[in-house]
Amino acid sequence: MDFLRRVTMRNLLGIIDLSEPTEGLGELTIHRTLGAVPFGGRYRVIDFTLSNMVNAGIRNVGILLNDRFGPLLDHIKDGKEWDLNRQRDGMFLLPAPLRTEGGEGITSNLINLRHNRGYLEKSRQEYAIFSGCSMVTNLDYEAVLAYHLEKKADITVVYNQTQDLAAYPPYTAFVTAENGRVLDMALNPMHCTSSKISLNMYVMRKDLLINLVDHYSARQKRDLFTEAIMPRLGELKIYGYEHRGYVGAINSLRSYYQHSMDLLRPEVWQDLFYTHGQINTKVKHEAPVRYLEGSKVSNSLIATGCTIEGTVENSILFRGVEVGPGVVIRDSIVMQKAKLGPGVTLRNVILDKDVTISAGKTLTGDPSFPMVITKLATV
Repeated sequence: MDFLRRVTMRNLLGIIDLSEPTEGLGELTIHRTLGAVPFGGRYRVIDFTLSNMVNAGIRNVGILLNDRFGPLLDHIKDGKEWDLNRQRDGMFLLPAPLRTEGGEGITSNLINLRHNRGYLEKSRQEYAIFSGCSMVTNLDYEAVLAYHLEKKADITVVYNQTQDLAAYPPYTAFVTAENGRVLDMALNPMHCTSSKISLNMYVMRKDLLINLVDHYSARQKRDLFTEAIMPRLGELKIYGYEHRGYVGAINSLRSYYQHSMDLLRPEVWQDLFYTHGQINTKVKHEAPVRYLEGSKVSNSLIATGCTIEGTVENSILFRGVEVGPGVVIRDSIVMQKAKLGPGVTLRNVILDKDVTISAGKTLTGDPSFPMVITKLATV
C-alpha cells in the first residue's frame, strides 16, 4: 500500500506561484518576494508549501519566479533541504519573461506558465497541483489527490472553512453541493455568506492545465484562477476539498503579525509544524542561545545564535539577535542579526533583518497596525 502511495504521488507535479499580490505586506516585501518573507524564527513562507509537497512524495517541483527573487534563491539554493537536488526530477526555477515596453507580463501566472510551457510538456507526471505560497499550513496533498481521483474531478480546489481568512483579502469564497461539487465562486464579495475560502491550491490533469494556459494566455488573460478556471465553472467538474488544519494567510502586515503571534500557542505550533510531516528550511549551524545575567524570557520563540541580557515576553526572535541590558521586548518580531542597545523598549514592533536600535529608544505599534522598521535601518 505504501508503495502504491509513492507511485501515485510521484505522478503529481508541484507548481508554486510567486505572483500573488504583496502590496499589503509593505516594507517586508520591498527587497524580497512573498515566498522569502521570514516567518516563525527560522523559516521562510515558501518552506510550508515546499515541505507539504515533498512530505506527500512529490519529487518534481517547479517554482514560477517573479521579481525580487534574489533572497529566495539564496534561501532554497538547489533544494537540498527538501531532498530536491536530484538527477531526475527535482526542483526547477522557472523565470518570468522579460518585461514588455509597457512593463506588462512580470506578475502574471498565465504568461509565466506559457513562457515555461516546455517544462510542463517535458515533465512526466500526469497530474499537477498549482499552489500559491501565501498560505502557511501543514497539509496532506496525498489526501487531496485521492479525493480528486475519487470524485473524477476536472479540478479540485482546496479550501478551509473559516471566516478568519475572509478578514484578509484578497480571497475567494465558494459554495458547494452536498457531494462537494462547487456551485458558485466569488472574489472578495462585499457580503461574504460562505465560510468556505479557497487556499489558492488546485489539482488537475497536466494536459488540462496546458490547455487552459494555451487558450487563455492567447486571449490576453493573466490569472489562472480568476480568468481561466472561474469562467469554466459550469463546464468543468470542479470540486472542493476541505482542509481542517490551521491556516494563516500571509498577505498583509496585520495578518503576518497575527499569524506570527499565533505560533506562541502550543496547539498552533504543533499543528503547523508536525501534523502531516516536518516543515523543512535552510539549515544554519549556530551556537545555542546565550542567556546572560539579567535576562528574563517568557512565552517566546528564541532562535539559535541569540544573546539575551534583557526581557523578552510574547515575542519571536530570529537567529543571531543581540538583546542588550535593560532591553524590554513585548509582543514583537525581531528578525535575524538585529542589535538592540541598552534600555531599548519594543511593543508591537516588527524589525526586519540587520536592524540596529540605539540605546534608550522606545518603539511602539498597535496589534492591528504594527510598527515596521525596514531591513538594514538604524534608529
